[in-house]
Amino acid sequence: MGIKIIGDSCFDLNEELKVIPNLDIAPLKINVDGREFIDNESLDQKELLRSMKDSSKTPKTASPSPNDYIKGYEGEEDVFVVTLSSKLSGSYNSAILAKEMYLEQSKDKFIHVFDSLSASVAQTLVGLKILEMEKLDYKKEKIIEKVNEYIEEMKTLFLLESLDNLIKAGRINKVVAKIATAFSIKPIMCATDNGSINILEKARGSKKALRRLVELIGEKGERLEEKILGIAHCNCFEKAEKLKAEIKEKYNFKDIIIVETAGISTVYANDGGIIIAF
Repeated sequence: MGIKIIGDSCFDLNEELKVIPNLDIAPLKINVDGREFIDNESLDQKELLRSMKDSSKTPKTASPSPNDYIKGYEGEEDVFVVTLSSKLSGSYNSAILAKEMYLEQSKDKFIHVFDSLSASVAQTLVGLKILEMEKLDYKKEKIIEKVNEYIEEMKTLFLLESLDNLIKAGRINKVVAKIATAFSIKPIMCATDNGSINILEKARGSKKALRRLVELIGEKGERLEEKILGIAHCNCFEKAEKLKAEIKEKYNFKDIIIVETAGISTVYANDGGIIIAF
């Protein structure tokens, strides 16, 4: 029978990961000044970035509908869903509602929804963890237990080049933002234990910020040799490659993967942004 993994469209992928069998993506929607972007493979990231830059308003996002998830629940496979943090989006609640609706008609179907408590490549790593457990022939209950432990232990860090969306969302004062821009202050943000996003530190200049990001891996991580580190980049592949090389030189991760931000992660990270999870 096998398993199926469903992610919302903050489950960021690369070309290699897109060919994973039985992986479905439920798209969110992004609205910029009345223009709707559907976060699927047809989305033009550069056009989304242009639209956000030209707009004075915060981009609005909409979760997948329960019907989007129900389509993915169909079939004989056991289903594991990995969503954006419930503190950042209604995607988790939509997946749960879809599960309840589906089980009214198919009571024997197995569906479990994980709240990633994070976003972007962190969701991707949760999906890879599920696949790893399945290959080890773990029973469904054991997969849930182990993956929940993995989510609780996971660290997610964001490095932003642009403060535009933080300013528009009112998360940073405009005067403070102007000072930060003038002095090239780059905020390093983190996912909290409950799935929110906070500013962790501020570094002056991109080089110092990247160096500090690498240092934070050692300060916050444990048993790194047992883990995969994921890097998601927003329109800055060369920066992601350089970061990967610096991390490999300093730490002994089991593997390091690079993915590109899809639409929702692009809204969070903005142009030049980097997200890492481990």
